[in-house]
Amino acid sequence: MNDLRAERPLIPLRTTGMNWDQIEGKWKQLTGRVRKKWGDLTDDDIEVIAGKREALCGKIQERYGINRRLAEEQLREFESELDRMS
Repeated sequence: MNDLRAERPLIPLRTTGMNWDQIEGKWKQLTGRVRKKWGDLTDDDIEVIAGKREALCGKIQERYGINRRLAEEQLREFESELDRMS
């Protein structure tokens, strides 16, 4: 019996809290939290990212020398922190 679920990675569904459209819209207000979590990001980085999740993920990888999986884990942790705030 072929179980197709085993072949696909599990991606948690976000049903509460902020989504990335909201984060992008509130980016200016959230930059302090971003700087606190990822202090190696420059002001220019934060301005260029402009709330775009993929851009933030790429800059985290670049500044911290980590792979995409680790950067994604950090982003999910950040999302959870924001969820707890809301």
